[in-house]
Amino acid sequence: MPQLRVMLVVTGDDFGYCPRRNQGIVDCFQAGGISNVSLLVNAFAAKEAADLAKRHSIPIGLHANLSEGIPVCQSLQHASTLINQHGFFLGKIGFRQALERGQLSMKQVELELRAQVRLFTELTGHLPHHMDGHQHVHVLPEVREVFAQVLSDLRIPYTRVPVEPGLHSCPWLPAHLKRFYTQVEKDALDSIPVFKRYGIRWPDVYLGLTTMGQNMSIPSLQRALSHALAAGPSGSSSSASGSHEPMVTAELMVHPGYPSHPHKGGCGEGPDDFSQSADRQHELNVLRDPSLLALYSRQRVQLCAFKDL
Repeated sequence: MPQLRVMLVVTGDDFGYCPRRNQGIVDCFQAGGISNVSLLVNAFAAKEAADLAKRHSIPIGLHANLSEGIPVCQSLQHASTLINQHGFFLGKIGFRQALERGQLSMKQVELELRAQVRLFTELTGHLPHHMDGHQHVHVLPEVREVFAQVLSDLRIPYTRVPVEPGLHSCPWLPAHLKRFYTQVEKDALDSIPVFKRYGIRWPDVYLGLTTMGQNMSIPSLQRALSHALAAGPSGSSSSASGSHEPMVTAELMVHPGYPSHPHKGGCGEGPDDFSQSADRQHELNVLRDPSLLALYSRQRVQLCAFKDL
């Protein structure tokens, strides 16, 4: 049997969050550590990020944001179900709680998603090659249907389905994270029939929950890749290169960068602890480590972008 080949999209999330995140992502791309980025259009340094993507020919998609910062759609900035009394989105947990209580207008969700795509197009000069959700909001009940409709209408072909093989057997995740990730996985599994109905596509395998921050290492990434290889050949991916050799497509979600400076970044409320932590530079250092790039070569892993699939 020929050795399986992996077409791996390594996506740097939160592009635009702050200038230091932007610079770290560009440095990582130039070192061969990532192959794709996902832009937060309502973030502090979104225009700079879009300009950097153009300058360095970085493949770019949209990180649709309904949970952090200020809406892009002007009609939703002063009175909407998506914001709190201060005019900010409700947060990762607050958005989910409001959704469970039936307090969110899906019409307003649709207006905001379409406004973010329009702004993305203004900033980059083209539609996103892919569109996923900041803090995985795109796979939540009700939201997933609106999200799929918008992608279908605008012919945005790819999204992210965060179901990670090996998640439940991962020994280093703390209990609270494992609970949250397990719920994300359940929501993602429930999204699959919806995305299929609208003709939306995604890679065969998703990776990244078990390798975030300090949990990222060469061994943890090697473990994640072994799960991708174990998935077996895709029935549809061979067209990516015109070859008929066995192949699997995968996405690895990552968050490299240099730590944000306080008060300089974020989506309107300043950078959060996640972005200010040393974990960002740790990921950057691991992703551009020559031993990881050598591992990719040995395992026949080819980095690519969504537009290459």
